[in-house]
Amino acid sequence: MNIGQLARQAGVPIDTVRYYERQQLLPTAARSAGGYRIFGEQDLQRLRFIRRAKALGFSLDEIAELLSLNDHSPQDMGSVRDTARMRLQDIELRMAELRRMHGALSQLVDACPGHGALDQCPILAALTGEDR
Repeated sequence: MNIGQLARQAGVPIDTVRYYERQQLLPTAARSAGGYRIFGEQDLQRLRFIRRAKALGFSLDEIAELLSLNDHSPQDMGSVRDTARMRLQDIELRMAELRRMHGALSQLVDACPGHGALDQCPILAALTGEDR
């Protein structure tokens, strides 16, 4: 299949396929006599793997590690679990930070009457560090 077909079937833009190829997440595609990239079913499966891993929050470096582990399947799955556990811990930390940000912003929104002079705005005061 050509790059357009691959991208369409995987649900990603063509530029994403090219980027992943440059990042060596996808193997360099074979070329037709006319110079067009030719991809196979394994490329499609790999691209779908990358897309799903990205949706779960894995970085490209972590995805490369997971792909490497997957390519050498006789290894123990402990490495995969460790990588996923680290990603989960990172997500938990980000969620805690988002909850903190939500609480702080909620207080500022509640404190703002939504009318009046800007020099009396508690949201702007908090952002500039001024007492208004």
